[in-house]
Amino acid sequence: MRAFCVRTLFLYREVFFISKEVQQINDEIRDKEVRVVTDSGEQLGIMSAKAALKLAEERDLDLVKIAPQAKPPVCKIMDFGKFRFEQSKREKENRKNQKTVETKEIRLSLNIDVHDFNTKVNHAKKFLSSGHKLKVSIRLRGREMGHSELGVATMKRFEEALVEDGTVDKKPKLEGRQILMFMSPKVSK
Repeated sequence: MRAFCVRTLFLYREVFFISKEVQQINDEIRDKEVRVVTDSGEQLGIMSAKAALKLAEERDLDLVKIAPQAKPPVCKIMDFGKFRFEQSKREKENRKNQKTVETKEIRLSLNIDVHDFNTKVNHAKKFLSSGHKLKVSIRLRGREMGHSELGVATMKRFEEALVEDGTVDKKPKLEGRQILMFMSPKVSK
């Protein structure tokens, strides 16, 4: 029966806690002595875990281990539900403010025509102006492998066409059967 209860508690903690760091609270704290701090930051000193838990229960709050690596471990008397709510709110806010940079890919061919080349340049300009990174690739097939210098020349031409819009992060380089180049948008001042 005990194993079932422990398993259920573990599943409960996994499902309901957003953060990957699982903190020990109340009866889970097994240390002999702990340093106790209140939620307002007041130092209550070093005492036994049982005494600290009793003090937290008197205040109708939780005892939470916040620094398990310290000697002795630091525990804080606080409202754990409120703490978790505020922490999840901060994590959501951080995720909302985080900007993901997407990498767009443009594929060229070794003997690309002028109009096709200009179309690819225009697409690349749109991608760079909207803040995306760019991966430019040329796939060499068959006998084209013997003429990889033509692919590098095409890449240089492509780089020169986009000199106002982006900067080259990684110069054109033959990797296997592909010539790859990476670009990022220019930083606007």
